[in-house]
Amino acid sequence: MTRSTRERIIDEALRLFAERGYAATSVAEIEAASGLSPGAGGLYRHFKSKYEVLAAAINEHATRTRSQVAESLAALNTMEAAAGLEERLSLLCRAGLAKVREESELTRVFFRDLSQFPELVAVVREGLLQPMFDAITTWFRAQPEYADAKVDWTGIAAVLGGSVVHYRLFQETVGEMPGHAEKDQFVTAWVRLAVGLLPSPAPVS
Repeated sequence: MTRSTRERIIDEALRLFAERGYAATSVAEIEAASGLSPGAGGLYRHFKSKYEVLAAAINEHATRTRSQVAESLAALNTMEAAAGLEERLSLLCRAGLAKVREESELTRVFFRDLSQFPELVAVVREGLLQPMFDAITTWFRAQPEYADAKVDWTGIAAVLGGSVVHYRLFQETVGEMPGHAEKDQFVTAWVRLAVGLLPSPAPVS
């Protein structure tokens, strides 16, 4: 799919911010990476400032995340009809890991630069992270084994979702997997943790 100039600017700016840092990336460098004449002001035909490019990138990632979460839940529910509980949990975990990995550039920008922009931190928190935790809660409540369970789903989502986010963030910030645990090892342990945190599943009729 051909990207518009605006989309190229956003994508290339986020890549450069992730690689070099927000302050170290110039407008001319973003223009050059986007296929525009560096220093000619092409970026300003689409954005008022470098900050506006950053804000647009984060807001568009948040909007996309909300759509992806809804689509992922629908896809999981379709795929899982005949799967056992542990297989369904494994699919849920892998979907979460894939989403966090997809946001690797944004993650680097978040830790390096966003402390100076609290309004954008709020967008990441409410638009990217919270929807993932909400999705875990929604998913568990939809499983027939837990239809009538009296469980603190918010707390469960914080533990399970937090571990998924941490696994990928550790890789992004440290450069290695936590405890050198491979992804399949992590998923297996995550499923066991999830089963252990929850009440014994009710028989499905």
